[in-house]
Amino acid sequence: MRSSQMLVIAALLTMQLLAGAQAGKIDPALLKKAKAGDAQSQFLLGQAYANGLAAPQDDKTAAEWYKKAADQGFAKAQFELGTLYLNGKGVDQDEARAAVLFGRAAEQGLAPAELALGGLYDRGDGLPQDHAQAAGWYRKAALQGLAEAQLNLGILYKSGLGVPQDDTQAADLYRRAAEQGNATAQFNLGLLYDNGEGVEKDYAQAAAWYLKAARQGVPRAQFNLGSMYAGGRGVPLNYEEAYFWLDVAAATWSGSHQQEAINARDQVALRLPTTALMAVKERVKEWLAGKRE
Repeated sequence: MRSSQMLVIAALLTMQLLAGAQAGKIDPALLKKAKAGDAQSQFLLGQAYANGLAAPQDDKTAAEWYKKAADQGFAKAQFELGTLYLNGKGVDQDEARAAVLFGRAAEQGLAPAELALGGLYDRGDGLPQDHAQAAGWYRKAALQGLAEAQLNLGILYKSGLGVPQDDTQAADLYRRAAEQGNATAQFNLGLLYDNGEGVEKDYAQAAAWYLKAARQGVPRAQFNLGSMYAGGRGVPLNYEEAYFWLDVAAATWSGSHQQEAINARDQVALRLPTTALMAVKERVKEWLAGKRE
């Protein structure tokens, strides 16, 4: 729920908080400006306490400073304070209050707030569930390039909730998010290519997008990719790659899906020589260890 704007803020925060201050202490000049009512400084102090930068981490104090800035209409502070209310950090959890704060920031065009408000409407948290409203706010954030908003709006188009059902629109939105590295969007786009929904059926494209999602740890993408290698569908037939991805899926999936992956993996194992099977098992072990670090 962060845009590139947040990276700029973080850099500004670090410079302003640490300039002329000892490590672990608030810059006196910044504190003076905040106490004098400067909303930007109040927001930066909230960030400092929320993130433990140049001050001990303290959500309660962060909320107090965010509120001072939010009461002056500072959109980023409204969003951050809303997030604290949504998660019950430093304040009592209050989804309705979070919705109000997200709404104020969203009306000012803050993309993360538009996304967050859309999510509340989508789930019916703190607001009556309204998929049309959710779609409207997701669209605003999606137009500002937020991958998660593009993904969520695509899901609504795929399911026909709040918008007309439209696989082509869903594919376009998934692609925009997938190209930014969103793993769920990469998997969803792969699935559309796999099934020929909203795009022409293309197993090679499906496998390519599954691979991107699989590398980011999406179990269903790992399972689907392993199955494609086992059948030579969209990729060359390769039982070692099939076993690798099916075994990774078996290690990361849960419930009935995990057993499905185990069964598929064990069928592939029957086609591998012992030495090849031992080698691919070692690859899986190394891959999983790397992901846990």
